Amino acid sequence: MAQAAVPLNILEASCPIQVEHDRKRRQFTVRLNGCHDKAVLLYEYVGKRIVDLQHTEVPDAYRGRGIAKHLAKAALDFVVEEDLKAHLTCWYIQKYVKENPLPQYLEHLQS
Repeated sequence: MAQAAVPLNILEASCPIQVEHDRKRRQFTVRLNGCHDKAVLLYEYVGKRIVDLQHTEVPDAYRGRGIAKHLAKAALDFVVEEDLKAHLTCWYIQKYVKENPLPQYLEHLQS
């Protein structure tokens, strides 16, 4: 059976966005539409205390709803909490930091 429309309640209070962190797979995810779809932010350790935030992907049907913003915030909060340095390969995270130049983020960016 084909799926009709994507539910619009993904950002409603009854269905808040929950970011999950899978340290083994080095990714942050948001489950969409139950378990069928997911948005993901991938990272890799490129040094003992340096992570490369490499790629953020949100399925086309869910773009423009602020989901990538939640992934970026979770990843940057992780970098701050773990006192790591971040290299920003992902263009979206670069954009997020420019739009949210919080001191705790800026001081954890790799120069």
